[in-house]
Amino acid sequence: MLIAGVDEVGRGALFGPVVAAAVILHPDAEAWLQDQGVTDSKALIPKKRQSLVPVIQSAAVDIQISWVSVQQIERINILQASLQAMQQAVNRLSPRPTRCLIDGNQAIPQLGIEQQTIVKGDQSVVAIAAASIIAKVWRDTLIIRLSHRYPGYDLASNKGYGTPNHLSGLEKLGPTRYHRRSFKSVSNLSH
Repeated sequence: MLIAGVDEVGRGALFGPVVAAAVILHPDAEAWLQDQGVTDSKALIPKKRQSLVPVIQSAAVDIQISWVSVQQIERINILQASLQAMQQAVNRLSPRPTRCLIDGNQAIPQLGIEQQTIVKGDQSVVAIAAASIIAKVWRDTLIIRLSHRYPGYDLASNKGYGTPNHLSGLEKLGPTRYHRRSFKSVSNLSH
C-alpha cells in the first residue's frame, strides 16, 4: 500500500498563493524521520525546517508541490483553492498512492483515491508533517523573494500573514497584485 501525506500552507495568509505538498515516504523511513525532528512545520524554526527538506527528500518515494494563485483564490474562495492545490499535488505523484492522509477535516473532492482526513494530522502523522514542511519551506522561499519586489509590508518576516507591520503597510501602500482582496483585513484597508 502506498500512502501519501498531504497538507497545505498559506490558507490564512493575506498575500501570496496557497501551496500544497503531497509526500509518499518509504515505509521504513517514518521512525528515522521522527528521530530527525520531522513534525508539524509550525512547531519548527525556519532553519530547522529548511535543514529537514533534504532529509525528507532522501526518505521519499515521491514529493509533489502545487500552488493556486491569488487570482484563482479570489475566483473560487480559499477553501476550494486549498483543496484544488492538494488535489493537483496528489495527482502529480508517481507512483499513484493507494491512500491519502489529509491534514484537516476536508476531504479532497473527485480524488478517486481512498482518503482519510485527520485533524491536526501534521502533529500526529509523519507523512503529513513531511508534507507540511515541504510546502511551508517552498512557500516561505517564494514570499521572501517577493518581499524584495514589494517592500513596506514586512513580508520576509510575516510570510504574508496579517501581522501589525503587514496591516500597517497595507494601510499606507494599499494592496499589491498578490494580496487577497476578498479577505476582510485587505479589503477594509484598501484605498
